[in-house]
Amino acid sequence: MRLVHLDLKGAAPRVSYLEEVFPFLSQLGANGILIEYEDMFPFKGELEILRSPYAYSEEDIERIQQLAEQHKLEVVPLVQTFGHVEFILKHEKYQHLREVERFPNSFNPHVPSTLALLKGILAQVIEKHRRSTWIHIGADEVFHLGEGMDSKNWMSRNKGDVGTMFLKHIKEVLGFVSAQYWGLRVLMWDDMLRKISVGALRASWALMAHACPTAGPFLTKYAESGFEAVWFASAFKGTTGPAQTWTPLSYHLKNHLSWLKVMQALPRLAPLRFQGIVLTGWQRYDHYSVLCELLPVGIPSLAICLQTLVNGGFTEEAKRKVLDVLGLESVQLEQSTCEGRGAFPGVEIYHMVEQVNGHLRESILKALEEESAIKGWFSPYHRKHHFGNPRNMESFGSKVLKLHEDWESFVRDLRAQLERVYFPDTVEEWMEENINPYLDQLRDLVRDYR
Repeated sequence: MRLVHLDLKGAAPRVSYLEEVFPFLSQLGANGILIEYEDMFPFKGELEILRSPYAYSEEDIERIQQLAEQHKLEVVPLVQTFGHVEFILKHEKYQHLREVERFPNSFNPHVPSTLALLKGILAQVIEKHRRSTWIHIGADEVFHLGEGMDSKNWMSRNKGDVGTMFLKHIKEVLGFVSAQYWGLRVLMWDDMLRKISVGALRASWALMAHACPTAGPFLTKYAESGFEAVWFASAFKGTTGPAQTWTPLSYHLKNHLSWLKVMQALPRLAPLRFQGIVLTGWQRYDHYSVLCELLPVGIPSLAICLQTLVNGGFTEEAKRKVLDVLGLESVQLEQSTCEGRGAFPGVEIYHMVEQVNGHLRESILKALEEESAIKGWFSPYHRKHHFGNPRNMESFGSKVLKLHEDWESFVRDLRAQLERVYFPDTVEEWMEENINPYLDQLRDLVRDYR
């Protein structure tokens, strides 16, 4: 299986955009999607507090699944059940379930209401995904586990360690899933398992037959622990920096070429069945961080990565298919650029973000810092005290006014394109983070000049 990860904890696309994207995914070789809903799920009743104001409706969730089915994409919902639960634990209502009171990252596994809450969340998500045969329970990066008082007491009473405690909670979650939803298979990330001994894993393995480890020594260890099958997790965007706005193509291609090597070596490394790969596309590093690359910006990278997996390398055939499906003339891997107009969903955003990245800051700083008439006759001091020599001001005025007008008109177009794909909160956030820090300087200068 080749699952494309849709990380909805930031810049969740409108369903109308997914309608355009899903046919592309299946054309490029994906056969499933891993959907990390977080606060975009239409939680009901007690749990309604968890919903974003822009959360998908129940009809949206149904529509997403119909679209997936239409394009032969298996849907795997992802529900975080241990760490990365800031969207839950930031609420005062659930603050008492934190492992460490100050941090909203991770659950305290010793409070009975933690499991009760998780059962409620899982039940609502699974009920709305009755066609799915898999569920992903997250379980990565459980920061600060073992630092809370309850955990310390538990470990001293049970002569246990953090690993045993982690497994105990995961087994409770899995126990609920297997008892309530017979036949539903479970996936989880493996980073927390890497430190746990074979003995401890073996004792728990019956419930945990699927994890996503990296390579080499871990694979042998998981095979010895009783795992039968394994998935890998690569990345097509969102791993090169929390505030990254442009996707580095060769970086992500190399990541997939390394995974292909591991897949080929797997029979030698460990007696594990290779079940599939998740191409992750993180949209935020956690619920509180800024947005990284938007999905339309990451589509060329996603196309390259999927086709590399399908063809066993970035062959001529893979390259041809990528250019063909994306409507491009060529791809420059090292420069991370694409030549040609392109015909993929969100291509306008792709080109406009490229403009912002390459020119916005540079052209504004150049105008403000390198123009000697501005430095000499329109300094912050002149502006603060409202005086200046019109003769010298006129020498830079028309240039600055034109630059301002050009960028404002560009930004209006960009905003319109973003609004087609995203909800208002995403558009605002992206503008605040990537446009305003530079354009506001120019806007202020123009206001003072006028």
